Amino acid sequence: MPAPARRRTRLLLVASASAAALVIATGAQATAALTSPASTEASSPANGLAATTETSSAPVKESPTGAYIVQLDDSPVAEYDGDIAGLPATRALPGGKLLTGAAQVTSYVRHLARERTDVLRQVPGAKKLYDYNYTYAGFSARMSHDEAVKLAKSSGVKSVEASELQHQDTVDTPRYLGLSGRGGAWQQAGGIDKAGDGVIVGVIDTGFVPERPSFAPIKTTKQSDALVAKKWKGTCQAGTEAPVTCNNKVIGARYFDAGIGDRPIPAEFRSPRDYGGHGTHTASTAAGNYGVDMSVLGRDYGKGSGIAPHARLAIYKVLWTVNEAGGGSGTDADIVAGIDAAVADGVDVINYSISGSGSTYVNATGLAFLRAAKAGVFVATSAGNTGPGVGTVGKTYPWVMTVANGTHDRDVQTTVTLGNGKSYTGAGIGAGTPSAPVILAKDAGLAGANPTNLELCMTGTLDPAKVTGKIVVCDRGVTARVDKSLQVKNAGGIGVILVNPTASTLDSDLHSVPTVHLDHVANPEIKAYVSGAAAPTAQIGAAKTVRVNAPKVASTSSRGPSPAGNGDLLKPDIMAPGTNVLAATSAFSAAGGEYAFLSGTSMASPHIAGAAAVLKSRYPSWSPMAIKSALLTTGNSLDTNGDPIKNDSGSAGNPFGYGAGMMQPKKAMNPGLVYDSSYDDWAKFVCGSGQVGATHQLCAKGKIDPSDLNYPTIAIGDLAGQQTVKRTVRNVGLLPELYRPKVEGMTGFQVTVSPKLMLVLPGRTASYTVTFKHNGAPLEQYSFGKLNWTSNRHVVSSTLAVRPLTLKAPVQVTGTGTSGSVEVPFTAGYTGTLQTSVSGLTAATVAEATLTNPGGVSFPTTNPAANSHVAKYTVTVPAGTKHARFSTFDADHPAGTDLDVFVYKAGTKTLLGSSAGGTAEEEVNLAAPAGGSYDVYVDLFAGADEQLVKLNHWQLNEPAGNLTATPASQPVTTAGQASVTATWTGLTAGSRYLGRLAYTDGADGSGSTIIRVNS
Repeated sequence: MPAPARRRTRLLLVASASAAALVIATGAQATAALTSPASTEASSPANGLAATTETSSAPVKESPTGAYIVQLDDSPVAEYDGDIAGLPATRALPGGKLLTGAAQVTSYVRHLARERTDVLRQVPGAKKLYDYNYTYAGFSARMSHDEAVKLAKSSGVKSVEASELQHQDTVDTPRYLGLSGRGGAWQQAGGIDKAGDGVIVGVIDTGFVPERPSFAPIKTTKQSDALVAKKWKGTCQAGTEAPVTCNNKVIGARYFDAGIGDRPIPAEFRSPRDYGGHGTHTASTAAGNYGVDMSVLGRDYGKGSGIAPHARLAIYKVLWTVNEAGGGSGTDADIVAGIDAAVADGVDVINYSISGSGSTYVNATGLAFLRAAKAGVFVATSAGNTGPGVGTVGKTYPWVMTVANGTHDRDVQTTVTLGNGKSYTGAGIGAGTPSAPVILAKDAGLAGANPTNLELCMTGTLDPAKVTGKIVVCDRGVTARVDKSLQVKNAGGIGVILVNPTASTLDSDLHSVPTVHLDHVANPEIKAYVSGAAAPTAQIGAAKTVRVNAPKVASTSSRGPSPAGNGDLLKPDIMAPGTNVLAATSAFSAAGGEYAFLSGTSMASPHIAGAAAVLKSRYPSWSPMAIKSALLTTGNSLDTNGDPIKNDSGSAGNPFGYGAGMMQPKKAMNPGLVYDSSYDDWAKFVCGSGQVGATHQLCAKGKIDPSDLNYPTIAIGDLAGQQTVKRTVRNVGLLPELYRPKVEGMTGFQVTVSPKLMLVLPGRTASYTVTFKHNGAPLEQYSFGKLNWTSNRHVVSSTLAVRPLTLKAPVQVTGTGTSGSVEVPFTAGYTGTLQTSVSGLTAATVAEATLTNPGGVSFPTTNPAANSHVAKYTVTVPAGTKHARFSTFDADHPAGTDLDVFVYKAGTKTLLGSSAGGTAEEEVNLAAPAGGSYDVYVDLFAGADEQLVKLNHWQLNEPAGNLTATPASQPVTTAGQASVTATWTGLTAGSRYLGRLAYTDGADGSGSTIIRVNS
């Protein structure tokens, strides 16, 4: 059985796999420059600067699953415009859907089949997994890495991409969101039996449990059935193990397992049936039936409902349980097949609660969703669960809705009372315990148990002789929360006090023994009492349902700014309830029951998918982007107390956590104005982002500054003094309306909106511009605000996020040779004097270690340790260091090597940075690190059974005398363009050097450019 793989993501400055090798880049292009592979660099005899190149295909990463996704030169059905003689166009028209049965479509699909056959002849050893026709033109197949490299260079092939492993992003919300009740969104839609009527929601996930009441047949009308039948082209695939059946609620079900192969555990079902429970939960949240009785652990929680209770469901199982702990994992090959099938089958909405990169717009999944949106399909995706760090948000494509995780106002809480009389309230849904002895996990271990694992109550660490009859205090982390209570139960314990070591969410899980989950504030107090009392005791109370102030942004919810696009697109888009969401699930996930509280952006995303279905049912002609706009411009950034939304840690929130705010579907039913965009607009956006070269097909219509996409929010991540953006709105109401603009926030900017009055007739459009001029706001920091267009009937809000720069300069420039120079262009963000100083150039310090037995599993970031395939280096960083970098290089290691790098403050578990791409080319940067020691772990994820691994590291501080910047001082004006020339000399041949240009306005403004020289 192949070693399990995992999502491969760079957390720091990742370039698209298909980006051209850029050298000098500004704005959005700087990211690509920083991570261009060394192998693409070419010397320039004039000044040592690497030449800018563009290749037809990027280097092919070795696939951890053994499968590859091959993109043909031809366009998919959704995009084909008829440029081949004898084959008419098949592209989806604006507002239309794919006509998969049309003669021109079937003819073109036959053409794609012939092209696939010709390509596959070049690699006779390949085993095809799937054909892709509608949202992606190509196929996936198992083949060797050498065959994939060969295929990437073949005629008729546009790209070859490794099929990697992705993972799931893990009912009172209709009332909280204003769906139910008088004047609610359901009533505006015509009643509960019209909420989502005639709309098909496709759920791409782990499958479903057909016996749940959430999926029982519904009462329909002939009109609704005819509408669904007209567009539905799918099927109900029963499967071979625990087969499923469909009905008029779940009208279709399919499963895709060619890519996952034999990884699933034996208990999994080779059918659309859900084992792990994730897909059942997301599907029932999005469109589960109304009025379903829900109980957990014998307690009745009332009647629940999906967000679009009368929508139909189509299930696409692409995620599989690959270990006994649960969870869901799926390969890109299976996932793209699921997307392709869903669009061809005729779904209107897709929910995708699966992990994915935030650093690229043009991977296979992103392109498939691009064509899905072109075909009129609304896509809701989870933002990811890697918060609260900045720049961690995933799936940042502008053609999808990226959803953050927020709390809602009904909470299920449990209180623990200690023997000293103090009580602490946290999350918990079970029964209580009597007063009993309490013990810290660290004091309850078997002889020889690993102390770190013991504190986490991991398998095989607890001693029954010490635990029996007691309540155990366990730390959160590394292993599943529910596994900790299981270990306590197995050791004879009767309860658990689960404590957060750091700020994070509190989760109402289904535990094996009564459990209370407490925050990081209570943690030290609990432990101090238990360790200090002669005979400590505790009593866990029974759970209670309470009303709380909401929403708050969950700590685990991934944050912006977007790693892609240089911050010129606000992501996540919006927030929805995702913490302790009650919905149907599998017996595995519900501890033998039918319903469970689950948390994560996975649970938030289907709330948006359901709301989109309700809107689509009410407004069938609306495009996916119009639906997105209605939800974004009506989002609420205040909590139930009327205060700005906070993080669940208590700190102030901002739009990088909650986007446009908590969803308000009741208001979205009547938004007044909408912002729309089309495929051509998205293509120009991608081209303008710098992620693809000028000859890429997406650049055929030109490019735009990403800030100029006609998006409902406005973001500028690189404001150099002044910038103007344009937006166009359409009146979707029945009456003419006169709107006036008002800007909230944005202190330190002069914001000018034109026109001052905007009259918009029904069904017509109007345009406006907004000019942002820096006027004292802190440089290098984001400022937030809102632009509200107000009429007598509506308030249409656009969230604003703007970062003024001291200057807009390349993040990195690259050169070669022992001497040389490079001109570094920039645009100034202020008027005054710019001073430029240098650090370095410094040669790399290279540390080596021999590693064996590639792991092929995720590095345990909360419990780092060296082993046979993980090297630990301790690096001393002097006080005052301006920049530290830790890198590994493909050129230093055999082909097929996959390394990952993780950096911690020495002796701690606090992760400061990581780089976990799919090759040996990894890089972690620490800007202005604190002096002291750092632990750097290098993990041999894949490669030879034994090999030498090299870590390069630099600490930039003082000038080394080999680098100069000219001029060192120069006058600049706001939005004016100028340059600095970096010149180096006297380097030792064969070394890698790093330096830094530091810019300052003489006050608080600063900026920098890294100089990398391969001598």
